[in-house]
Amino acid sequence: MFNIGDKVVYPMHGAGVIESIEEKEILGKRQKYYVMRMPIGDMKVMVPMKNVESIGLREVVDESTVERVLERMRTQDVNDTTNWNRRYRANLDKMKSGDIYEVADVVRSLMLREEEKGLSTGERKMLDNAKQILISELALARNLKEEQAFELIDHIVITRDA
Repeated sequence: MFNIGDKVVYPMHGAGVIESIEEKEILGKRQKYYVMRMPIGDMKVMVPMKNVESIGLREVVDESTVERVLERMRTQDVNDTTNWNRRYRANLDKMKSGDIYEVADVVRSLMLREEEKGLSTGERKMLDNAKQILISELALARNLKEEQAFELIDHIVITRDA
């Protein structure tokens, strides 16, 4: 169970803050929902409380995990397949996992690939989405503004520094 004010991550959507817990009737069914405010994109999301486990809702990572993620982004070798379809599916699976390390791997590999060879439209959209997800969590975990988190990721991946 989460409480109002908790910072949580909704896989494939990003990180947000639980603003309230509300009971709503939708399609004739009454159930309780977490109402999350997603600071990046200024969106509100309602998550049925009974589906939290199956959705993979989890707490935002702590500072030591952020450091490990950033270090991994600095040093991890990219082991991408050249087959676009396989690479896309593997990256999509990583993003669906909701694991910050996996999402960071997608961001890093696609950013480096973009720099070296360019990206297809599908992979460009995936990179933008993965970056938003990662940045939303980093921003909440470190109390950064969206722009600061973007700059941090760009600096780490492109210069392998920071």
